[in-house]
Amino acid sequence: MLVRLLYASRAATTIDANMVEAITSRSARYNTEAGVTGILCYSGDTFTQVLEGSRKEVSKLFAGIVGDPRHIDVELLLFEEITERRFNGWSMGQVNMKKVNPSVLLKYSEKPAFDPFSISGKASIALIEELIASASIAVK
Repeated sequence: MLVRLLYASRAATTIDANMVEAITSRSARYNTEAGVTGILCYSGDTFTQVLEGSRKEVSKLFAGIVGDPRHIDVELLLFEEITERRFNGWSMGQVNMKKVNPSVLLKYSEKPAFDPFSISGKASIALIEELIASASIAVK
């Protein structure tokens, strides 16, 4: 059975582009072996991530994220059974939301800023799908 999970969190410490690159590279290696696909979106200290795969693997990954002291304010935004993956092309894609046109963000939220805590999980998925369609995703 396939599932899709979307969560948001904040970094417990200051992060930089090198740290994000290390996270996505490590995730891509693990996810390939585990059959998990997904997208990581970030801006400053805020992250949102979509994970798709077997219920067992996605639940295991999310439990590790919740227990990881590098994450704070972890919030589950969406969990659903799916018949097919939307993000099957990425073992882990990434988007620096600071580089996204603010008008795209405004289409899905109250303000032209990235704040996954203030929009619905379905709106977050729609935003990510639009970013894919506009080739804003860096593939790992």
